[in-house]
Amino acid sequence: MDFPITRMRRLRKTESLRRMVRETHLSVNDLIYPIFIRPGENEKRPIKSMPGQYQLSVDKAITLCQETFDLGIPAVILFGIPEHKDAVGSEAYASDGIVQQALRAIKYAVPDLTLITDVCMCEYTDHGHCGVIENQDVANDPTLELLAKEALSHVEAGADMVAPSDMMDGRIGFIRETLDENGYDNTPIMAYSAKFASNYYGPFRDAAESPPQFGDRRSYQMDPPNANEALREVELDIREGADIVMVKPALPYMDIIRLVKDTFAMPTAAYNVSGEFAMIKAAAANGWIDGEKVMMETLTSIKRAGADLILTYFAPEAAKVLNR
Repeated sequence: MDFPITRMRRLRKTESLRRMVRETHLSVNDLIYPIFIRPGENEKRPIKSMPGQYQLSVDKAITLCQETFDLGIPAVILFGIPEHKDAVGSEAYASDGIVQQALRAIKYAVPDLTLITDVCMCEYTDHGHCGVIENQDVANDPTLELLAKEALSHVEAGADMVAPSDMMDGRIGFIRETLDENGYDNTPIMAYSAKFASNYYGPFRDAAESPPQFGDRRSYQMDPPNANEALREVELDIREGADIVMVKPALPYMDIIRLVKDTFAMPTAAYNVSGEFAMIKAAAANGWIDGEKVMMETLTSIKRAGADLILTYFAPEAAKVLNR
């Protein structure tokens, strides 16, 4: 039936009616909070381009993780800023590396919080790229060995899940095999499957102190115009053993999130990245938008696009709104 019999506004009349027919429901259970860990004690260094976010020493990270868990957020993902960097990112897989230290301490202090780790080399290499350099480019196969060592060291230190973000070909299968051979066949992998060479990562590179010292990452991260290629990347990661697949960034790639979810029906994550966070914060600080409302609208839209999980720096703020 058409108008005037059908009136779509009838079910928008009151808040209770709107709640009753709401199609997309954002929950604290959907949120994963990224945290940056650095050496030292009592360290809480503000990240200038990401208001409200910090580089934290392990003791400060424990406090934040307890607060995060108390808000009902089920998981954090840890990024490390090492004491020293070298050509092969050796602190990424050192048993006493900064992430490994944090894992042991946080797991002891907040045992029920799910600890995920970013598995990549860019934070740990002196050149800022995601693997071993040969002929001014990242060499794929030698990098796989280091990524597998890093993933294993994280799991041995207490990681509940690993999340490879490097975009090397074959790394999910290589890591899966390494974990399985060492008795960690029940440890899930969340693959950064469709990670695009995006301009939205700038503030993160400040936070992780990981800008490339030469060139860029377009030879291994995805070309932004490509959708079919994203599906191929996701399919390959699933075949290699990924338990969760991810699209990164989120907002400029909503169509990719929906394609991935509809095509594979896999648990799907999306990363609401640093640039997306910083733009909302900057606009809110200037009074151009209502920051809280835009935050919630943004996260809901990512959920509506098909994401089951959302990695977001807004996690604690959003959780407080959701818990009201």
